[in-house]
Amino acid sequence: MQINSSKIINGWCMYDWANSVYSLVITSAIFPVYYNSITTSASGSDMVDFFGIEVINSVLYSYSLSFSFLFVAAILPLLSGIADYSGRKKFFMKCFMYTGALSCIGLYFFTGPEDVEWAIICSVLASVGYSGSLVFYDAFLPEITTEDRFDKTSAKGYALGYIGSVILLVVNLVMIQKFEWFGFEDKAVATRFSFLLVGLWWIGFSQITFAVVPDNVYNQQPKGNIFTEGYNELQKVWSSLGKLKVMKLFLVAFFFYNMGVQTVMYMAATFGSKELQLADDKLILTVLIIQLVAVAGAYFFAYVSKLRGNKTSLLIMVFIWILICLGAYFVYNEYEFYVLAFVVGLVMGGIQSLSRATYAKLIPAGSIDHASYFSFYDVTYNISIVLGTFAYGFIEQLTGDMRNSTLALMLFFMVGLGFLLLIRVPLHRVIKVHTGHDVHENYAISQK
Repeated sequence: MQINSSKIINGWCMYDWANSVYSLVITSAIFPVYYNSITTSASGSDMVDFFGIEVINSVLYSYSLSFSFLFVAAILPLLSGIADYSGRKKFFMKCFMYTGALSCIGLYFFTGPEDVEWAIICSVLASVGYSGSLVFYDAFLPEITTEDRFDKTSAKGYALGYIGSVILLVVNLVMIQKFEWFGFEDKAVATRFSFLLVGLWWIGFSQITFAVVPDNVYNQQPKGNIFTEGYNELQKVWSSLGKLKVMKLFLVAFFFYNMGVQTVMYMAATFGSKELQLADDKLILTVLIIQLVAVAGAYFFAYVSKLRGNKTSLLIMVFIWILICLGAYFVYNEYEFYVLAFVVGLVMGGIQSLSRATYAKLIPAGSIDHASYFSFYDVTYNISIVLGTFAYGFIEQLTGDMRNSTLALMLFFMVGLGFLLLIRVPLHRVIKVHTGHDVHENYAISQK
């Protein structure tokens, strides 16, 4: 395999383009609105029957997402160990991708409150497929490029994801608003068709990635029980993690600041709707602002990292997030909200791409257990989402004011900032690049 091949790197980045439509169209923009409208009765009741249990529609949806994140966190470490032992990262990535994409297609058949069980099952499987595939996708980063290009490559992936998801979202919005142009009976049918398009987009563009990303780079030849050996592989990585102080500190820092980042992303539209009474079209505009600005943010902070190092770049972004949370407490009109959304987009793109790249740099030189190492990163990611969104809602329930929840998020960022300050990465190390049976030593500079 040729390291730093532009063809392979571009193909790898295309998976961000492929899967990001799920997180924008299904998670953030269209499906939640459709779900709430379908499960709210004509009388205004928001209670639904889920396998014989009466529950509030929004609570059911929130719990189902939390379950999906916890489920992924539970199964990924072992699967990643098996993938590393067998050299079958691409196989597992495909399994999760098809699970997620086909589940999005399944949402097309969600036509009324009587289908709520089907909708929740599909949304859970879509979330599992999305989150699960990312572990194996991220694990390819140290295998296709050298450390000095991690930041830029990761930023390129996220940038393509933001651009691709905005393109499909705009297409879907036009299709929903002008449904008669496309031959649909009404907006509901057009909306359901948008879920179908997400699944097809995800499957279609993923084939570019699967066509060029190398399989079994280290020529693994599995013998014996893959479950037992996969567990042993995971145990080996877990033991090494205990000795890697910098990596542990980074995971703790990432856990806290990612609680804030992901909660802001999930709750921004809810904040605008509830606190500022913004209409749906204005909330969609906010989402588009965030996504488009995030493209520039990903590249800008990769450049800052090149000049000043990963740690400095992350510290700047986390500090800006603290100011965002403080600013949200004092936002009272839509124009202030748009300004805040602009700043959110700038640091959202940067902190997501740079966090992935920084963690890749902390994996021990010469290691081939990339999926296992990234499973701990993604478990941290998923659990932080569950706890962050729970804390946001719990504080609002206790105080009766969503603005107080934004101040709690500020505390998460401050704790994350504190742990980031403790991290020191060696200036130089030898990076061993495996290409089939050959091992080449490349000297790369890691960041302060």
